[in-house]
Amino acid sequence: MRRGALAVRLIITLIILGLLGAGLYGFNAFRAKAIADFFANNKPPPTPVALAEATMQTVPKYLTAIGTLVASRQVTVAPEVAGRVLQIPFESGATVKAGDPLVQLNDATEQADQLAQRAQARLAELNLDRYRDLRRSQATPQSNVDQYQAQLDEINANMKRTQALIAQKLIRAPFDGQLGIRQINVGDYVTAGATIVTLTDLAQLYVNFTLPEQAFPRLSIGQKLLVNADPFPGRDFDATITTIEPQVSADTRAVKVQATLDNRDRALRPGMFANVRVVLPPQPNTLTVPETAIDYTVYGDSVFVAVNQKTPDGKDQLVVQRSPVKVGDRTQNRVEIREGLKPGDRVVVSGQLKLANGAAVSVSDSPTLVPPATLPQN
Repeated sequence: MRRGALAVRLIITLIILGLLGAGLYGFNAFRAKAIADFFANNKPPPTPVALAEATMQTVPKYLTAIGTLVASRQVTVAPEVAGRVLQIPFESGATVKAGDPLVQLNDATEQADQLAQRAQARLAELNLDRYRDLRRSQATPQSNVDQYQAQLDEINANMKRTQALIAQKLIRAPFDGQLGIRQINVGDYVTAGATIVTLTDLAQLYVNFTLPEQAFPRLSIGQKLLVNADPFPGRDFDATITTIEPQVSADTRAVKVQATLDNRDRALRPGMFANVRVVLPPQPNTLTVPETAIDYTVYGDSVFVAVNQKTPDGKDQLVVQRSPVKVGDRTQNRVEIREGLKPGDRVVVSGQLKLANGAAVSVSDSPTLVPPATLPQN
């Protein structure tokens, strides 16, 4: 009896354990199916992006270079002779005209010499006239007349030399321009060649730059160029090529070019760094896209192209495909596309960071990104 009851209990236990195992297996299978169905029917919403079309247009072409602004006329004002400074009739930074007095050196000795020479010249003229009258009456030989003529000529020559020395001690501006910082004071004794002040003509500047020798056939006198300086971002200054070095440097294989820039508003200053763009004939029928559409990586440049695709239920859906491109020149916030796109392709210009190849997207109503270089300046 006891053995029969034990067997029944064992069978009941096994049946209960089997039912529990089957229930647990069924529950796990149901949960896995429910999770799979949830993720299958719960796809993320399309990523909002901004789109723009690849269009054909005429684009400007340039030769770019780095240059330096140089004054067309600049001089360090210095005396030709030594002397003590009596007057300085200018202020540092003043604008002067050609011929304006800048420094007066002590010329008292020369002024006295000039007075004495004038008196000697008057006496020599009287003696010369007297001996000419005597010569007409044959009362004196011609040699006396010649002697007094030579004496008068010598005195006149000495007077011119003194006048030149007096003029050298009054230093004047050689041309119109703006003065720099004064380097002397009244009472200083200056030697010949000592620096007094700098004088710069800011009305016209030169732009000196170099280009590779391959650009030589594309350059010509009178060709226009655009100059941009760091203190004036976004502003282009017009200039004209006035000199092309006839020789190509054997060291750098570059050609030196000089352009002339009208700077009557005194905005630019000599010594400034300059970004130079030599204007070339524009290139028509060029495929371009906005600059923000290009994804620049070490593996190459690419864009996301938006295309319509059918979903399994037959609906149209907008997805993106990464397309490698070969870019060209950049101008006016657009980039030239030489390979990889065709006219009419819609490319993503904003929101690329969230995208992957084949991702679903939607067109956003938000404005497209603006490159930093075009943002308004405060």
